[in-house]
Amino acid sequence: MVSGFTVNIPSSYLEKIRAVYPNISLDHLDFNQDGMVNDVVIVNHELVCRFAKDDWGKQVLSHEAKVLEVVQKYVELRVPHFEHLEEGFACYRFIKGEPLSRNTLLKLSEASQLHIIAQLARFHQQLHSIPYEVLVNAGVSSSDAERSREDWLQLYEQVQETLFPHLWRHQQTWIHEHFAPVITGELDLNYTRVLIDGDKPVYHILFDPISESISGLIDFGTAGLGDAACDIAVQLGNYGESIVRRMESDYPMLPDVIDRARFWVGTLELQWALAGVKFNHISLSLAHIGLAREVQPLGTRLS
Repeated sequence: MVSGFTVNIPSSYLEKIRAVYPNISLDHLDFNQDGMVNDVVIVNHELVCRFAKDDWGKQVLSHEAKVLEVVQKYVELRVPHFEHLEEGFACYRFIKGEPLSRNTLLKLSEASQLHIIAQLARFHQQLHSIPYEVLVNAGVSSSDAERSREDWLQLYEQVQETLFPHLWRHQQTWIHEHFAPVITGELDLNYTRVLIDGDKPVYHILFDPISESISGLIDFGTAGLGDAACDIAVQLGNYGESIVRRMESDYPMLPDVIDRARFWVGTLELQWALAGVKFNHISLSLAHIGLAREVQPLGTRLS
């Protein structure tokens, strides 16, 4: 039985799985090609097999293995452990759970919400606290999500050139206002590099509805050295600021990163829209749908 988004699993993928796991039965296969880096085959809800789409994907997978080797020593929550790794191909045991959406979180009891928010906060605190020398010695390099002031100014210019012809006046005004603190220097973009995940949307945060807790975290392909504000920005997009503020007791770095995160999350839909227009890829232009819209202006005090 084969299920999932498509049944057209390349024979080379199945041959590779059989070669590495000769005794495994391929009774139930889920095939997912949604990712930009990997194709994924899930075997019997037990084994996750990832196949790099191209040479860049092979490099990403190799780097992710280095990151995970470090992360699993410092982070409490379950993360993938590659039990087989070769160029362009990796396998790990399936982590059960469903995406932790904002609605799912808010429908839980206050006690369960507090528990999950604390789990998220501790994960980020543990991740961002891994000693820099450990990361360097492990061969961890920059995250693809890392951005400099020059990168933001370039994005601003590209947005004006490419997106403004398609935007209404009030949308253009919002963009000008959003980038103003970067242009004037009012927003301090200096930071100490730490290990960041770089991309932890709700479908990479797995929720166990029985225990009402996070069962694991998947996909560290964008992880690397960068600004902690990037990860908090993603959580602002996932859950909104009222939830992120509740992370502070277990993530004391929050006051130091919140303004950069507020700016960052406001650029996410612009980055997706720009990529969608550039590559004529409608799904990229629509990737921001479902993001939380609850973010305070830069400079707003947390308490």
